[in-house]
Amino acid sequence: MRNIDSNTITEAVIAYNSATQSPRVKELLDRLIVYVHSYLRETKPTHAEWRTVIDFLTRSGEITTAERNEFVLLSDVLGVSSLVDMLNSAPGATESSVLGPFHILGAPDLLVGGDLIRDNAGEKVLVSGIVRNRHGAAISDAVLEIWQTAANGLYSNQDLAQSAYNLRASMRTGADGRYAFTTVKPEPYKVPDDGPVGDLLRTTGRTPWRPSHLHMIVAATGYRNVVTELFPSDDPYLDRDAVLGVRNSLVMNYVPRTDAHALPSDIQARDQLAPRFFEVQFDFVLVESATA
Repeated sequence: MRNIDSNTITEAVIAYNSATQSPRVKELLDRLIVYVHSYLRETKPTHAEWRTVIDFLTRSGEITTAERNEFVLLSDVLGVSSLVDMLNSAPGATESSVLGPFHILGAPDLLVGGDLIRDNAGEKVLVSGIVRNRHGAAISDAVLEIWQTAANGLYSNQDLAQSAYNLRASMRTGADGRYAFTTVKPEPYKVPDDGPVGDLLRTTGRTPWRPSHLHMIVAATGYRNVVTELFPSDDPYLDRDAVLGVRNSLVMNYVPRTDAHALPSDIQARDQLAPRFFEVQFDFVLVESATA
């Protein structure tokens, strides 16, 4: 196509895509082209500015490894990951939040009431609740995947000093839909800021810190999975989360307790919680997959 200018080039590119076999791929690509071209017409970047953008993307590719994906991090800090989560959340279900890069498969099974504290330092916490459907009924055989940082703010797959599945577990609910486990308070941590995304955060005056949180994936047959995080109400980074993962409905409270002797007998670490521990109660709501 020869007769193109700054006004007609958008339609020319879209015309080039006319043979795209998937209607959905064509829709997504065409709309992306329209928005990017409109952005360029509005902002009129110089060649030097555009080379900076290309260099940013090039460096993001160069620093990406199997353990670290700079493009995922970029999606996170720009709020894109969270927006996709929000757009795909099932009405009536527990809100989703970012998966993050530190989830690993194969976490060992832990019985309801089991312990993750073991030899980990930190303030001790009992976390419990019910997995329910949107009508309030308990869901049996729901599986919760749980993972978090240790006292040094690192996940087990970041820290060679930790065992492979430290502070990680897979738990299945019984007929009552209940889950419960003891752990230590997770710590805040910085997202990787030694690459292009770190440069972006510094340029914009943003913090690389994430508030402390418990990661959860909750799944049950016949229901839509929920990938989410729970955040303590007293965390200093709650309103400055680098990846915008906090939701009001996911903020929980650490309630201090001194009556470990009064806990249910299935809490394996009950005797280790004295003299003082914290309790978190949080119910998860799943929506039937057929109606989501």
